[in-house]
Amino acid sequence: MPGVTLIEYDDASPEVRAVYDDIKTTRGIPDVNNFWKALAHDPKTLARTWSSLKEVMAPGTLDPLTKEMLYLAVSLSNACEYCVHSHRAAARKAGMSDEMLKELMAVVGMASETNNLVRSYQVPVDDMFSGPVF
Repeated sequence: MPGVTLIEYDDASPEVRAVYDDIKTTRGIPDVNNFWKALAHDPKTLARTWSSLKEVMAPGTLDPLTKEMLYLAVSLSNACEYCVHSHRAAARKAGMSDEMLKELMAVVGMASETNNLVRSYQVPVDDMFSGPVF
């Protein structure tokens, strides 16, 4: 059972409709996903989240397929069923094959296992890995 009602376009405020219109135009889709319809209860959160997502997922150094596969990997790790379905579809649309998905699942599973072992054993970071990230 959903925890929130979804705000459809016809029931949305002008502020929400403007964001919906931008999502539909940017993505070339006829309607927005349920995620956006749920966020529409808070138009500021809706606009901020869409703006941030649009910026982060825009073309850049990483290609769209890599970005979607990363998003899918994090969604799998966080056990977000909605995001797994959404970003698996987006990754497939961007060119992810069945073989790529299988390999991604193996990497996510392996990373989860080794991350849990490191946390359980409280393994200290090696000197050669420490230092500034950039």
